[in-house]
Amino acid sequence: MSDHFEEEHGEYDQLLAAIGRSADDDMRISIHEAAHAICARLLGHPVDGVTVNPGSGYEGLCWGASHKEAFAEGRGDAADVREALAPLMPQAGEDRTSVADVFGNVYAQCIELMAGRAAERMLLDGEPVAPADDLRQARELTMLFCTSEEAVETFITHCDVAARDLLLPHGDVVLALSIVLRIKRTLDGAEIDRLISDVQVRKAMAAEHRRRADWRKRELSARNFEANVITTMARCCLT
Repeated sequence: MSDHFEEEHGEYDQLLAAIGRSADDDMRISIHEAAHAICARLLGHPVDGVTVNPGSGYEGLCWGASHKEAFAEGRGDAADVREALAPLMPQAGEDRTSVADVFGNVYAQCIELMAGRAAERMLLDGEPVAPADDLRQARELTMLFCTSEEAVETFITHCDVAARDLLLPHGDVVLALSIVLRIKRTLDGAEIDRLISDVQVRKAMAAEHRRRADWRKRELSARNFEANVITTMARCCLT
């Protein structure tokens, strides 16, 4: 083991000790926050940055531009958004066309909020700890449309499944981003997009290499078959 590796490993241990976090927790948080970022990008939403360093009231954080067309309060907490929008929501029997964009953005936001736990279930052993703030904010937004506890829980459960379906083909991207996050601790939006692009390019190249290798294997098999047929026919002609 090189001195450089031991030095870097020691620095990482010191960092974790300083923030009071185990290596397993750091991995979990990095996967959780990476999933929020990847899910947002898959939904076409910009991401301004992500960090796995703790702050005031959070263990890690992914932040992005607000959906201003739906959330008039900008980057306010979900409770602030619900307070601002609730009086504008149509009552029973009223036309809901005017709030279709609000519903669409709430739906997408709730999927993003559930993405962290969905990724933990995909990539880590055991049932993850309930993400209290993610669930709280999802509930606040869901209550703009749902009036019963059963409806709220059902909607959030659906968003949980939708987040998993969205992330499932991209688990390798979540893992790659989580590894870089554990090293650099904070990434901005441009760095996140570059990493996603790099992973996608590498996947495409690997798929092309596999395709070419499979084609060469098929060509070799065809040649061998042709040679065997010619040899068999020659033997028949000699007998």
